[in-house]
Amino acid sequence: MNRDVMLALVPDEQGVLHVAAADVSHMLRTLGAGWLQAVRDDASNADEDTVAALTIELAKLADQIDVECIAHTSKGSGDVSGDMESP
Repeated sequence: MNRDVMLALVPDEQGVLHVAAADVSHMLRTLGAGWLQAVRDDASNADEDTVAALTIELAKLADQIDVECIAHTSKGSGDVSGDMESP
């Protein structure tokens, strides 16, 4: 299975390139799913359990990015319900 993942790089005023967090989390999930599908289709010599574990870790990282972005957005809008800190 061959999936192309494109990341839009956006330069800021100083020329530093940025990428949208949603694109990064999507890329991580797509990469993991692609690996897992390749193993299940016998298109890879990789161990399925190892690939599954790596896929889970990529999904956790993607989830962390999403949660932190939601918390950041919530703080910016004045809503403190997205605050990740314990009371």
